[in-house]
Amino acid sequence: MEKAWKLLSQDAKLSPENVKEPLKEIRRALLEADVSLPVVRRFMKRVEEKALGQEVIVGTTPQMALVKVVSDELTELMGSKGAKDLEPGFPQVVLMAGLQGVGKTTACGKLALYLRKQKKSVLMVATDVYRPAAIDQLVKLGKAIDVPVFELGTSVSPVEIAKRGIEEGRKLGVDAVIVDTAGRLQIDGDMMTELKDIKAAIKPTDTLLVVDAMTGQEAANLVKTFNDEVDISGAILTKMDGDSRGGAALSVREVSGKPIKFMGVGEKMDSLEQFFPERMASRILGMGDVLTLYEKAATAIKEEDAQAQMQRILSAKFDFNDFLKQWQNMNNMGGAQMMKLLPGFNKISEKQLYEAEKKFKMYESMINVMEEEERADPDLLAKSAGRRRRVAQASGHSETEVTSMMASFTQMRAQMVTMSKMMKLNTAEGQQDQQLMQELVESAGRKVSPGMVRRKKEKGPGPAPKPKGFGFAAPAGKQ
Repeated sequence: MEKAWKLLSQDAKLSPENVKEPLKEIRRALLEADVSLPVVRRFMKRVEEKALGQEVIVGTTPQMALVKVVSDELTELMGSKGAKDLEPGFPQVVLMAGLQGVGKTTACGKLALYLRKQKKSVLMVATDVYRPAAIDQLVKLGKAIDVPVFELGTSVSPVEIAKRGIEEGRKLGVDAVIVDTAGRLQIDGDMMTELKDIKAAIKPTDTLLVVDAMTGQEAANLVKTFNDEVDISGAILTKMDGDSRGGAALSVREVSGKPIKFMGVGEKMDSLEQFFPERMASRILGMGDVLTLYEKAATAIKEEDAQAQMQRILSAKFDFNDFLKQWQNMNNMGGAQMMKLLPGFNKISEKQLYEAEKKFKMYESMINVMEEEERADPDLLAKSAGRRRRVAQASGHSETEVTSMMASFTQMRAQMVTMSKMMKLNTAEGQQDQQLMQELVESAGRKVSPGMVRRKKEKGPGPAPKPKGFGFAAPAGKQ
C-alpha cells in the first residue's frame, strides 16, 4: 500500500479530492491480496467515512492521518486489538477440524508444543480412522515434542475414540486435550455429521478450523461454511510464511464473524504464533512487526544478552560484532524468515530469503577474520582498501564480495535506527513524537532509514558523499 501514501497532497485536511487516488490504490492492493470483493467494498466505505474531513494534526502529514485510519480499520477488520486465546477449561478440550491437505495434523502438534511452552501438560487424540498414515503422523509428532498420543487404531468409531481420549486426559490430569479429526477433499454431509457428533460427545472448549492461507478469499468462505454447520470458535491459518497475499487474514472474521486465533509461519514445530490483528495490520502497511520480532528474540536469546542488544538498538550503536550477533540470533529465531518482520521487508520473496541466508553465511566468514578494532569500528574498512583486500584473502572471497557485505551491513544498521525510533515512540513527547512518527511513515517501504528522511529536509549542504557502498548511517547523536 506504500504507493497510496505517496499520492496524497499536502492539504490541511483529508478531502474527497485528495483521497480519491490513494483510496483507489488501497482498493487495488486489497483486491490483489485476494480479499473478497464484498469485504473490500465494506472496508473502503468505512475508511472513506472516517478519513473525509479529518483535520491533519499540526506537526504531522496527510499521509500519517490516512495511515492511522487505514491501520485502525485493518485492525478492526481482523478482530480488534489483542490476541484471542483459547477458551478456559480443565482440561481445555480443543477440537481440530479442516479439509484434507491443509496441515491440520501438523497444526495439532504445533498447538501442543505451544501449550507445552506455556507450562501446560497436553494429550493429543487421533480420531482419523480413514487414514492410518494420519494416526502414524500424529504419533511421530507426539514423540518429537514429548506429548503423549491416545489412539485406538482404525476399528473403533471416531466418536468413541474422542470420548475415551477425553476420559484418558482426565485420568492423567492433563491441562489440555487436542482432538485431531478426519479431513476431506471437499465439504460433504458425512464429514459435517461426524464433526457434529464428536463435538456433541466431548463438548470442546474450542473448535478450531485449520485453513490454508494460500487459498485467499476461499479460506473465508470455508470458515463461514464450517461455522454455520458446527459453530467453530475460531481459525488457525497455516502457510502464512509463504506467498499468501493476506486475503485470508483480512476476510475470515469479516465473512464468518469468528476470530483467527493462531497462524502458522513456518515448517518447524515451534512456528505457531498467536494472531494479533494490530501486528498483522502493521505488516500489511509495510511497517514490519517489531513486537513479534522482539518476542521471538526474548525466547531465543539469554536475558542478559537480550538486554545488551536492546540497549545497543535503542542507542542506535551498531558495529560488525552486533551484525554477527544479530545473524546468530536470527538463526536461533528461525533464520532469514525473521527479516519479514522488519519495516520495509514485508514483500521479500522466499528466493530472496534463501539468497540472503547464503550471503549471511559468507559474511560471517569475513567478520570472523577481521581484527578486533575492525569489528568495533566499521569505518576502518570503509577507509582502507588494504584492509578490505586482507579480509577478502583471509576469508577466501573476492573484494567485491567484501564490498557487498559492507553494503548489507549499512542497510541493516539503517534498520536498527528505524527500530530504535519505533521503540522510542512509546516515551517520546510533543513535537519529537510527531517528528519520529512522520519519519517512520515517510520511510515505510523505502530503502532508507527515517533519519535519512529528516536529513534530506534539512537546509544547507550535506557532507561530501562517501565511496559507493560505504554510506554508513551515522549513529544517533553523531549526525
